[in-house]
Amino acid sequence: MILKSAGLKSLTLKMLPFSDAASEGLPLGQLLRLSLFQISVGMASVMLLGTLNRVMIVELGIGSLLVAAMIAIPVLVAPFRAMVGFKSDNYRSAIGWKRIPYLWFGTLWQFGGLAIMPMALLVLAGDRAIDADWAGYVGAGLAFLLTGIGMHMTQTAGLALAADRADEETRPKVVALLYVMFLVGMLISAVIIGALLRDYSQLRLVQVVQGTAVVTLLLNVTALWKQERMSPMTRAERAAPKPTFKEAWTDLTSGGDAGRLLAVVFIGTMAFSMQDVLLEPYGGEILGLSVSSTTLLTAGWATGALVAFAMASRWLGRGLDPMRMCARGILVGLVAFCAVIFSAPMDSPMLFFAGAGLIGFGGGLFGVATLTAAMTLPTLGASGRGLALGAWGAAQATGAGLSIFIGGAIRDLVNHAAGTGMLSQALATPTTGYSVVYHTEIALLFLTLVVLGPLFRAKAMTPSETGRLQLSDFPT
Repeated sequence: MILKSAGLKSLTLKMLPFSDAASEGLPLGQLLRLSLFQISVGMASVMLLGTLNRVMIVELGIGSLLVAAMIAIPVLVAPFRAMVGFKSDNYRSAIGWKRIPYLWFGTLWQFGGLAIMPMALLVLAGDRAIDADWAGYVGAGLAFLLTGIGMHMTQTAGLALAADRADEETRPKVVALLYVMFLVGMLISAVIIGALLRDYSQLRLVQVVQGTAVVTLLLNVTALWKQERMSPMTRAERAAPKPTFKEAWTDLTSGGDAGRLLAVVFIGTMAFSMQDVLLEPYGGEILGLSVSSTTLLTAGWATGALVAFAMASRWLGRGLDPMRMCARGILVGLVAFCAVIFSAPMDSPMLFFAGAGLIGFGGGLFGVATLTAAMTLPTLGASGRGLALGAWGAAQATGAGLSIFIGGAIRDLVNHAAGTGMLSQALATPTTGYSVVYHTEIALLFLTLVVLGPLFRAKAMTPSETGRLQLSDFPT
């Protein structure tokens, strides 16, 4: 009976998703608890990129250019993710913690930004007792900045902590699990937030956003609890010389492929993210969808990304080159944006939702492939895991922030030109601005393929480490 019970337990553990990501230094229970910080970051992403941009543009009547500028504010701190990773690599405290302090303070920044955000947005929309336009701009800008700082700091330190605790064999699987938990957080929170905002009101908006702030604090505190061992350091150890950021960055980029990989991440993320601030308003303004329905777009996007990860896990397990998988994601993205474009003239919400799901699928393949490539950079051990993950995150976040602002600006400028008669009469519709943005994203996807090409050829011309020429070793 005991043997049967032990066998059943072993079989159950093997059937659990990502059970092979656990190791002696990071058991599965602690790994799953640590991954809760990704759920909080995914929840904040849904708020910033999904719910709030639709509410600000449609319900509160704020111009999409201003909304795009607000949502793009976190891009101001995104390049410093590499610095945060480097600092956490070399942080020396009296009790020996490196990552936990950055996780904790990132949580506080994220909580503070979400706590003041709904009130700031209402003031920005004109709901105030005094005539002070600057108050709305300052309050909303501060809320988005605090939330962005918290998300970047929490995610960078959390990924680095997980990579520290995992061993060499399980480290890529651990980071992949955390990427999936981010998508799960987006999926679950999108469904819950969509249901809570089904009957929209300003009071309900305040309750939902501030409730999200409280849940963020609870999730992150649970995630970081007892995740890093206390290893007291002497004063001499803390005062020992530290490597400079310039030295660490030079070490990271000296492997040959790092610079081009970061360029691929930056341009590809711009291509997949430019519609983030416009997809839900597009569904509401052009296709007449409700707030609840358009919020579910994020759930569809996250579902597509989760399916992409399942496929990516299988392909990588079979030895597929991450760069080839990256190219597959880009090709899926081309189909996705075509579907979104044609949903308006065909008046097809189903085609629109399918396009949103395919955007998630293509972006998921792209994200997993580039993250896997970043984790296996040859200079990773010398430059530090935090710096490598921070550089990947900085390129991704910077590309996303810039593209969000550019997308909103293009939509407003094109629609203004169409409304004033500068374009032909056939283009004098609200759909034109959105369509130009989606076509721009298609062009950026083709540019990403061009930048990706040399990485393709370099991988294809290099014999495998086993010394045998495999199918993946042939040139494309």
